[in-house]
Amino acid sequence: MNVLGIDIGGSGIKGAPVDTEAGTLLGERFRIPTPSPSEPAPVAEVVRQIVDHFSWTGPVGVTFPGVVADGVTRTAANVDRAWIGLDARKLFTEATGREVVVLNDADAAGVAEARFGTGRGRKGLILMLTFGTGIGSALIMDGVLVPNTEFGHLEIDGHEAEHRASDHAREKHDLSWDKWAHRVQEYLEHVEMLLSPSLIVIGGGVSKKPERFLPHIHLPNTPVVTAALQNNAGIIGAALAAVPPVGAGVRA
Repeated sequence: MNVLGIDIGGSGIKGAPVDTEAGTLLGERFRIPTPSPSEPAPVAEVVRQIVDHFSWTGPVGVTFPGVVADGVTRTAANVDRAWIGLDARKLFTEATGREVVVLNDADAAGVAEARFGTGRGRKGLILMLTFGTGIGSALIMDGVLVPNTEFGHLEIDGHEAEHRASDHAREKHDLSWDKWAHRVQEYLEHVEMLLSPSLIVIGGGVSKKPERFLPHIHLPNTPVVTAALQNNAGIIGAALAAVPPVGAGVRA
């Protein structure tokens, strides 16, 4: 079936209708910059604008950059703290007049990539890491999502990992791709030691430029690949989460 997927990020909010059987966008995605400050009301207004842009009348899935439990946003690392403890599902449903499902952004991307991308048909533990404003993570074991892992907040050498190795950190500190890749390598070595995954998938905006950093990444026991769905994975995963009955498409 067709579902509208909307992906909320620290810098932009983007959406598109998705064919949830094929895992493909049905049209060009529509993007609006994330409001600053990124408080709930203006963000909900952007979500409404995206729904209206597509004249959408069916189910809607929305991602959020933080922990989401039963539609309530529990953390807000890269958006306004007013989101903490908010019933985001109710907020978006009232703003759009549509039934909305809300889930963590990296979880959405991970499910989409495991089902339709580089993790398709692969057994074992898959770790998806999205490098953007922060570092999001999704952990999937034999097709089953372990939600809200938030491995971007692991401490490496006394620093939160995403403060050193996110794509935002690369731009903020004007790091060359080589130097940034060295930081990513340190981070991946740490998560490999903790989790022993069978595959690590790199997503987010950097997945469009694998030649810039992937040749500098080498782990002893785990293959590291970039996301086949690139920056559309969050939109596709958001749509999957809203397949009726709610969440029916989430298993990879």
